[in-house]
Amino acid sequence: MDMLNSHCGVERDARGIVRLTISNAGSLNILGTPVITAVREGLTALAKDDSIRALVIRGQGEKSMIGGADIKEMATLDQPSAEKFISGLRDLCEAVRAFPAPTIARMPGWCLGGGLEFAAACDFRVAAADAKFSMPEVRVGIPSVIHAALLPRLIGWGRARWLVMTAATVDAPTALAWGLVDVVATDGGLDEAVEGVIELLLECAPQAVRAQKDLMRQWEDLPLKESIDLSVGVFGRSYLTGEPQALMQDFVQRKAKKG
Repeated sequence: MDMLNSHCGVERDARGIVRLTISNAGSLNILGTPVITAVREGLTALAKDDSIRALVIRGQGEKSMIGGADIKEMATLDQPSAEKFISGLRDLCEAVRAFPAPTIARMPGWCLGGGLEFAAACDFRVAAADAKFSMPEVRVGIPSVIHAALLPRLIGWGRARWLVMTAATVDAPTALAWGLVDVVATDGGLDEAVEGVIELLLECAPQAVRAQKDLMRQWEDLPLKESIDLSVGVFGRSYLTGEPQALMQDFVQRKAKKG
């Protein structure tokens, strides 16, 4: 594993899959300011690489991807420093949300607070069979903020309200039923489950997938008619990549041979 910086380890394979490991952040991969800054910088650097087909984000060890934000640091904050801290975490979550290639959160063990906000900003969430999820901020005197705002879109207002207002913990089967995660692995099969998502993505045209991700992010913010109208130009520009011509012709030829 190569180190982009002190908290970002990176592995690449020949298929264009990159695995970013959050490193040297304690046994639960806790987000203090140095880790937040380093991981954001790592994501920003990787975002410039057009050869990446998908980015898998994991934590060092098997206790968590990200256990949460650093409560020891947060306990020392006042209003100005609290806003600075949470702005840094917001920027980290935005860096993964804006990453141009698909992102997959590999989620063993605990995923709490800021860790779940970061995961919500990823495109796909793959959880271990024994994973646990919670938004415990209200128990320590603060609200869940920033990318917790994505939760109602993922799981609905009622379930999001349950998470952020009761601080209850939910297990992996519940998270799957709610739509909080996309896949729950079999016991011991987390990497196999992640690979299943990768294989699906690799069957798709890489530039089309990037365009689809960018379009979906715009759909989140635009009214329906504007979303529909915006899509027309994106569809047309997809023909500038050469992917539709090559892949559709291949499809037509394969159908003709079968016929």
